[in-house]
Amino acid sequence: MRKSILIVEDDEVARTGLALILRREGDEPFLAADTQEALSYLEAGGSVHLILLDMIMPSHDGWQFFVWRKRDPGLSRIPVIVMTGLGIASEEWARAMGAVGLLRKPIDVAAMLELVRRSMDGHESSSQAALPVPAY
Repeated sequence: MRKSILIVEDDEVARTGLALILRREGDEPFLAADTQEALSYLEAGGSVHLILLDMIMPSHDGWQFFVWRKRDPGLSRIPVIVMTGLGIASEEWARAMGAVGLLRKPIDVAAMLELVRRSMDGHESSSQAALPVPAY
């Protein structure tokens, strides 16, 4: 079964590259340049099995997304994998925010695919449509 993955990344080259890799693996990627665009997609009825989230973006960054996510039961049941180049980032840091995992930039493709599979296999309940997300 194809899994839908929302890629939230402000770098267009990285966003497109991740989408190509995931599409080649049989997944269905959806793209957002920031968290506001991601929330708009979800509010419009888009549903996803997993979110790949860049933390540092010019507007509406990953930290803001986690604030919104904590307020919404539908959004908080979708697993999130954090992507960042921050040196201070660790698995514990990512999990403390509510993420299921951490990918360091530059992204190791094999590690990404393994983490994506593990994260979606462990969250089969998220395979149902995401609940509507309230506007913030």
